[in-house]
Amino acid sequence: MDDASEALHIGQNDLPWLESEDGSKVKVLHVDLNLGLWVVKTLWPAGYKVQTHYHTGPVFAVTHSGSWYYKEYPDQVNRAGSYLYEPAHSIHTLLVSEDNTEDTEVWFSIYGCNVNIDEGGSILGIVDAKSVLQTYQEGCKASGLDSGNMIVVG
Repeated sequence: MDDASEALHIGQNDLPWLESEDGSKVKVLHVDLNLGLWVVKTLWPAGYKVQTHYHTGPVFAVTHSGSWYYKEYPDQVNRAGSYLYEPAHSIHTLLVSEDNTEDTEVWFSIYGCNVNIDEGGSILGIVDAKSVLQTYQEGCKASGLDSGNMIVVG
């Protein structure tokens, strides 16, 4: 869907979960290549860890189930109903609570790049709206899944 002039809707089952080898799953809901925006739903098992990283733009998150936190801020636990705002360049390591009895589902709206770094601050990799779009589309195609209901602008 390009250059929308009306409201666009994606239902709960209109896009597939794409599973990674590490047990995480993602649904890419919306990509705006002009704004560098990517909106995703993620699903993580208990004990899951995301590589230390920062974003070049702001990030907004709503937790739907489970719980997670940043290693750097262990007292700020996100649970179902939690809202999180991340300013650009905030360095963090996302950890899913090991004692979760359900998967952790989080909705993210991300502007700019996700820059993965090592302990010394060296860049390990960069993810942006275009690479997220390509990875999701290619992964869905390879798995026989349909990503055609994703909202893509630009």
